[in-house]
Amino acid sequence: MKNRRLITTGLLGSSLLICQPILGQADQVASQFRKPTQSEMAYIPGGQYTPLFKDSTASPIVGPFLLDRYAVTNRQYHTFTQHNPKWSKDNIKSVFSDEKYLQHMTPLTLDTLAEAPVTNVSWFSARAYCESMGKRLPSLDEWEYVAQASGTNRNGRNDPAHRQKILEWYSRPTGSLLPNVKDTPANYWGVYGMHGVIWELVNDFNTALVTGESRGDTQLELSLFCGSGAVSSVDPGDYTAFMRYALRSSYRASYTMRSLGFRCARDTNQH
Repeated sequence: MKNRRLITTGLLGSSLLICQPILGQADQVASQFRKPTQSEMAYIPGGQYTPLFKDSTASPIVGPFLLDRYAVTNRQYHTFTQHNPKWSKDNIKSVFSDEKYLQHMTPLTLDTLAEAPVTNVSWFSARAYCESMGKRLPSLDEWEYVAQASGTNRNGRNDPAHRQKILEWYSRPTGSLLPNVKDTPANYWGVYGMHGVIWELVNDFNTALVTGESRGDTQLELSLFCGSGAVSSVDPGDYTAFMRYALRSSYRASYTMRSLGFRCARDTNQH
């Protein structure tokens, strides 16, 4: 298959094949590429990280990296599609996205939703956006490492109030209108809206250890969580982390969701 590579990932003794396009320089727009400013990306020094599952192959250490302070907005993503027409709603190929791609974005709604996080995007399109900016999607370990921070502590896992607040959001239906990204709460690292706004894509979502293939019409994430999957986890009480793993394991690279968006990361040594 031209310009494709197959990635095999072991999931509970089985294999998951993902046809992953090789997105290279052709998808990057020189006018968009620039070194991000300090206000746009937070420096994450890295450190000790405990993955959810005991038999996970994730490294216990996350190295330093940069992460967008805010989720990518509708305005930013619309600009990307203007520079890269093949990722527009009218031109995107079905292999890269399902039929709900950018269904919320119309000329009438764009101004109102401009600074809200973009959703209804696929892994393929999110990855292409990040590459066009000289960035990449964060790894699962990187995202989870930043997400474990509370507002005042780099590791909020032992804060019952913090964990309960996240769990309450996960139990609620997604609202019809999302807040502007700059109106969302910041965590210890100065990264905004990691919880309570949208689910977020990671680059290696297919390394999750729970399998499934169920899609609901609205809240997919609320119907997939089998409690038995938490038995082998390091912290069975961390239900929100397990819910994220369950969602990722049921996800396919072309899926879109009205509550699923993304932010980009960057290596610290990238120039």
